[in-house]
Amino acid sequence: MTRREQIEAMLKDDPEDEFLRYSLAMELEKEGDDEGCLSRLRGLMQSSPPYVPAFHMAGQFLLKLGRQDEAKTALRAGIETAHAQDRQHDAAEMAELLATIVDSE
Repeated sequence: MTRREQIEAMLKDDPEDEFLRYSLAMELEKEGDDEGCLSRLRGLMQSSPPYVPAFHMAGQFLLKLGRQDEAKTALRAGIETAHAQDRQHDAAEMAELLATIVDSE
């Protein structure tokens, strides 16, 4: 059984587990399923409450794909969400990544 299959099996038991959903997105990235990965990350970003690490990873992944405007949008939303959840360290890391994008333009 592959790691992806293991994660999918665990998700059947607990489909709302944020860490498992995030792990599946990362497995999809490894497999080259860019849109599948982004779809999973977007789902986590829209969860209630939103899963802050998904914003950061989406920003990084979108940058890797050369989709800078989308990356900036994801990171800005992530910073706002991180502040709302009192996750200042996460907000600072995303702000740093966002600054590198803006500085390179």
